[in-house]
Amino acid sequence: MKICFTSASFDAAYGGPALSVSHLAAAVAETGADAAIWAPDGSAVTSDVVPSDGKITRLDGSFQDALLRFGRPDLVHDSGVWLPHNHKIAAYCDRENLCRIVSPRGMLEPWAMQYKRLKKQIAWRLYQKRDLETAAALHATSDAEAAQFGALGLSAPVHRAPNGTDIPDEAALEAAREQRGRRSPRTALFLSRVHPKKGLPLLVKAWSDCRGNGMLDGWRLIIAGPVELDHDQEIQALVDKAGLSADIDLVGAQYGDAKTALLANADLFILPTHSENFGIAVAEALAHGCPVITTTAAPWQALETERAGWWVDPEWKAIAQALADACVLDDRNRREMGARGRVLVAENYGWPGIGRQMVDTYRSVLETWQRQAAA
Repeated sequence: MKICFTSASFDAAYGGPALSVSHLAAAVAETGADAAIWAPDGSAVTSDVVPSDGKITRLDGSFQDALLRFGRPDLVHDSGVWLPHNHKIAAYCDRENLCRIVSPRGMLEPWAMQYKRLKKQIAWRLYQKRDLETAAALHATSDAEAAQFGALGLSAPVHRAPNGTDIPDEAALEAAREQRGRRSPRTALFLSRVHPKKGLPLLVKAWSDCRGNGMLDGWRLIIAGPVELDHDQEIQALVDKAGLSADIDLVGAQYGDAKTALLANADLFILPTHSENFGIAVAEALAHGCPVITTTAAPWQALETERAGWWVDPEWKAIAQALADACVLDDRNRREMGARGRVLVAENYGWPGIGRQMVDTYRSVLETWQRQAAA
């Protein structure tokens, strides 16, 4: 099977989709499929987040030229909506009679639909809804995302499969934790895009409330991640106004070993998000054995059922209560929570299993599409 995966970018600064799409392509290639990746900015060729074992074909240039070099694919898996290249891919696949699956990657979630609402309403009426309904299938990474497709009145078949994550070597994590020792202060970590969607003002307010009540003595918060829309300036202003500059550090984007070190040495991970179709940052933190606080705007109820963290309303008071609960636990209890989270991710979200599941999905979608085309 020959599959072309597309994304707006494979640059690490693009966040979750750059990682999840490239690693999905790699997992699919491991099953024996012929997989290629393409992005309109040419980053498929230059990106460091793409596995470098040579099993994925990296394409650049226009989409049409890229497919001419790769050869006609059996299926195109496009990620994202709204952007000009997504519309062009839809038009090209329709014209060339190519089977197309679309992963909206959270871009149809209620919060996302309200963000720049007028532009999206116009695009929805002009082309976006039609482009989604003419796809052979839609891919949802959670039940909540699939339900949103229905709420928007989309009629294309929906297939569910979660994102995956790499599972770090446990011996290396243990070594990092032994080096850490019983250092103070303890560290809470936010590691995701610094973007209004991620709810950082809620976290600053919650931290301020807990700090004022004396609940965060011996703790600090690190905010790490690529910045969009100059949102770091807004957050830094909130931190300064609350008198928390000694507690909260904004450290910018962190990649490679620096990112691994942050995750391995964190005592608590926090994603106070307004909207996630999956929340790959949560999966990464759990894979590193770190307990997590996130909101019900992310599909991670398993944090509660598996006792691996806190799943609370996207409100500062709820986040503050979870912070207070997390910080009064001793190190042993937090490590046990993190260990349960690591098992959860290893059993359900490892890339090899996700790759096999998606190949089965592609075969099913392609067979249905071919039957309908022949009818």
